[in-house]
Amino acid sequence: MINKNLIFLTEVESTNNYANQLVLSKAAEHGTVVLAQHQKKGRGQLGNSWESEAGKNLLASIILFPKFLPAAKQFYLSKIASLALADFLKTETKGISVKWPNDIYILNKKAAGILIENSIKGQNLSSAIIGFGLNLNQELFVSDAPNPISLKQITGKDYDIEMVANAISGYINKWYTKLERNHFDEIDSAYYNQLFRANEWAVFAIPGKQFEARITGIGEFGQLILEEKNQSISEYMFKEVEFVI
Repeated sequence: MINKNLIFLTEVESTNNYANQLVLSKAAEHGTVVLAQHQKKGRGQLGNSWESEAGKNLLASIILFPKFLPAAKQFYLSKIASLALADFLKTETKGISVKWPNDIYILNKKAAGILIENSIKGQNLSSAIIGFGLNLNQELFVSDAPNPISLKQITGKDYDIEMVANAISGYINKWYTKLERNHFDEIDSAYYNQLFRANEWAVFAIPGKQFEARITGIGEFGQLILEEKNQSISEYMFKEVEFVI
């Protein structure tokens, strides 16, 4: 059960780092949620930083022990985390999508990011830490992030961070249960249908080139499958291709 053990911190270097220490010290239960009001060194994908005004946003990490899941299928954790955040946001506003691989967008602006760190034992996963930052109440962003937005900027409402964490934990629990039951096709379909610009012609960039293509699928290991106008098909791993927005 997700969220049966909630750790609420005033300040921490990073919720993922804190969660990882709990795992390494064998002090973590499955479903433990680490929640912080402020991160001194919040991390995004590939070492990027995550801007968050203290006490304004949801900064959390969930500890899981998905020992049933083959390491080759670890991208499913990214899918279910993305779907859980999207499910919550759809209760508050419209225009929600998942920008591959796991940024959560409201229209053309980024509302949330996800950072997943897994450990592997043998052929299967041993533990997983799903870290996410969701912009809730922040109204001014000062970093050079290109397109941040908060839920409050959309709805005008103030959000209780712990209540939102509880709601999202419930959605993660729903999708994690489907994963445990091997409902891979259902997860695949839901993720693809939620994708930002899925099956729409759009401009993408790789080093030295911009080109028009459309997303036609997601590969077994999470790679983005693109079809160009000349009907050629290419696959790209994370950071090998970017959307031009």
